[in-house]
Amino acid sequence: MSRPVQQFKAQAELSTHNLRLRATIQTALEKYAVVRDTNRRAFQDYQAARQAAAEIKWEAINHLDRYLEQFVSKLEARGTKVHWAGTGRLAREIILGIIREKKARSIIKSKTMTSEEIHLNEALEREGFEVVESDLGEFIVQLNKETPYHIVFPAMHLTRGEIKELFNRELAADASDNPEELTRVARRVLRKKYVGADIGFTGANFAVADAGMVSITENEGNARLTAALPKTLITLLGIEKVLPRLEDLALFLPLLATSGTGQPLTCYNTMYGGPRQPGESDGPEEWHVVLLDNRRTELLADAEQRDSLHCIRCGACLNVCPIFRNVGGPAYGTTYSGPVGSVITPHLRGWQDWKHLSFSSSLCGACTETCPVKIDLAHHLLQNRRKAVTQKSSLAGKLGFKLFAFIFNRPRLYRRVAPLGRLGQKLHPLVKGTRLDPAYAWTKSRATPQIAPRTFREFWRERNLHEIQQRPMQETKGQNQI
Repeated sequence: MSRPVQQFKAQAELSTHNLRLRATIQTALEKYAVVRDTNRRAFQDYQAARQAAAEIKWEAINHLDRYLEQFVSKLEARGTKVHWAGTGRLAREIILGIIREKKARSIIKSKTMTSEEIHLNEALEREGFEVVESDLGEFIVQLNKETPYHIVFPAMHLTRGEIKELFNRELAADASDNPEELTRVARRVLRKKYVGADIGFTGANFAVADAGMVSITENEGNARLTAALPKTLITLLGIEKVLPRLEDLALFLPLLATSGTGQPLTCYNTMYGGPRQPGESDGPEEWHVVLLDNRRTELLADAEQRDSLHCIRCGACLNVCPIFRNVGGPAYGTTYSGPVGSVITPHLRGWQDWKHLSFSSSLCGACTETCPVKIDLAHHLLQNRRKAVTQKSSLAGKLGFKLFAFIFNRPRLYRRVAPLGRLGQKLHPLVKGTRLDPAYAWTKSRATPQIAPRTFREFWRERNLHEIQQRPMQETKGQNQI
């Protein structure tokens, strides 16, 4: 059993037994659902909006080469330095090279899941750099030495009381559990970090090809300060973030806000087109944009699952997923959790270690129904399962499935072999339902139902035979009565 599988099972068991945590998550997501549904009704036709968004993303992804070239040429024309990173390792090297060139020591970051994907913070801290997350939720989990619980709500698993204790312990704050007071504590600490930062670091929600601009959407204004105050700005984004036209944002910004947080529109929506230009009063003197592939082009080459690159990272599928709501983000052991993470992670990080995520789903279809760009996530989970069992399966597994198919495709043979299951259940611990054998994790929480003493076909045959035997006697009784 691989380490990611062991981690998933262990963390999932802890989370599902933590009733306080589950109640906190359920309460948060119930509130989200109410406001989300309210703001969906603000669209003239929400389903038509989803369809339009899906078609725009289809156009962008299926002509990605053209739109990326357009995006880069417009950025470079304004003085932006664009870097192409084929792997996460190369992206880290590029970013570290820029920081060393500037002789920087401190980096202030706004929220970016792509940096989590390449484990950037750990790499920078190993080199002795100070890295501070400026998004409030990310700042909280960084202080708590955790990974984000959710891709949109990083600290949703923590209560106000727990955050108060964290701030008092790590920041010597002496604060109450009042949300406004806790926010003021974080603001006081972070403002000093902004002023002293040598490098600002951001992600991106969208990359607009025809304008050559990056769109960042946020609720706190921290990304604006991150981009405006330090002299050097670095932006890391996946190549799939491209939108063809500036006008597309009129659809995608409200769609992202409604699906992600339930808002009609996120508080701050900012466009960045280059470093500070002559006559401008703020902004970075130098801007570097790092475009990350990290196996995205391999997924792009898969015509069957290419549309999973349409994802806009709103987190809507996580919010409705019954598995995520019970086991939480850390159980997945990877940056992108929930249904979309289960679909793309095996592609991005390797099938053999991560194929279990596609099986950790109820296949209820709620993720497909809620996705704002209409990715058929439930279907992709099934496709992943098919690929998982066809790629590098064990010899015993392959022989087992071949034997299974051979018997089930031959009804006469099946009828002869099926009764042997009753004998097998008495002898074999897996089918017997023995819970004491650690080799069979499936039976740790359930017992295999007893095989019926006779099949339905046998029962039906005996029933018909009994009716035939009783019929002459009934006819004889009728004649005697006459």
